[in-house]
Amino acid sequence: MTDFSHDHVGLSEQFASRRYFAKFEAITAHLGRVAAVLQSEGRLSKEEVYVIARYVRGLAFTFRALSMKYLLVGRDTGQFFGSITMDDCDSGFPVASELLVMANDAQQAGRHLSNMPGTKALKSQMVEQIIGQKSLPTRLQFALSQRLYYEELARGQLFWARNDPEARWLEGSHPRTRYMIHWAVYDTQVNLPTIYLMEVEDTGRTALPVDERRWPEVQAHLMGQALGGLKLLTIAKAFDETFDDLHPKRLRRLHVGPMYSHAFTRQSGPIRDVLAEARAPRGQDWALAFTLEELESERAVEERAGWFGTVEREIFALDPFAGRGADTGATRTDRMIVLPERPFQVLAEKNPPGFATVRKFVVSPAGRVLVY
Repeated sequence: MTDFSHDHVGLSEQFASRRYFAKFEAITAHLGRVAAVLQSEGRLSKEEVYVIARYVRGLAFTFRALSMKYLLVGRDTGQFFGSITMDDCDSGFPVASELLVMANDAQQAGRHLSNMPGTKALKSQMVEQIIGQKSLPTRLQFALSQRLYYEELARGQLFWARNDPEARWLEGSHPRTRYMIHWAVYDTQVNLPTIYLMEVEDTGRTALPVDERRWPEVQAHLMGQALGGLKLLTIAKAFDETFDDLHPKRLRRLHVGPMYSHAFTRQSGPIRDVLAEARAPRGQDWALAFTLEELESERAVEERAGWFGTVEREIFALDPFAGRGADTGATRTDRMIVLPERPFQVLAEKNPPGFATVRKFVVSPAGRVLVY
């Protein structure tokens, strides 16, 4: 078994932990604007932006819940309580086990909330302790932070370690209907959120989302294939060959991250040097990479099935340049990076090798997004 402990670090200092969560609050806010820019350029459809925005909001809610859970980290709360564990080498995101524990806590959120004093009661007790005992109500603050954590979990709509497939109707009707199936996972190998978007044509007799036989099989199959190490071509061909009346026309995979920060991560390479030289003010010391892979069907062919039947199979277009398609298993791969103005200025001045083909989305404190 591989030991990843040397890549993980706990943020046991209170102000460092709060800066970390504040950083991701800003990053998730910018990602929605970046998706809107990609829509205006025609790289993403309106439906795809809507779905991606849902997952980004889920990430924001997940970070908000974790920030409540670890709000009192580093202070004497009278309880043995750990700190947020992040992957400071491969991703800059929390390790996958944080999301797995959070999912378990969500199953018991109602029971915890029913056994806890309400928010108003806890705040009243804090005031009484401050005035009457003239001491800091640290333990009451801890109790309130845990209540706020479970309240966030009870609200739902978070990004979980596994986000099962959903289907959205796009166009058409029987006998050929087009759906977009989307799902997402938190890749446990690299601790990064990954979003999948697949457009399929359904030639079955029953609409896919209400088909009691096919839909559970589709969900189980896609979740079993949601591995970052698998090429899109492998995923699409396996789906095409498993379901004779479902035809994948396009498959996209969005890798969100890694997140680089001079204060929190220790990645090597040009971007690490850029952030070190930028000496950006608090809140602007970061850069987020993301990669969009895309596989498109070039045409469909008829193949024999059994003695007398035929089935429709997809022929997928691969990247024709320098044979890269065979290596990547995709029609195209776009590498992008989102970063504030100060780090971008240093990146532009240094112009390190390998960044010429990377699209840069530069965000301002006011929320504007410029593309380079």
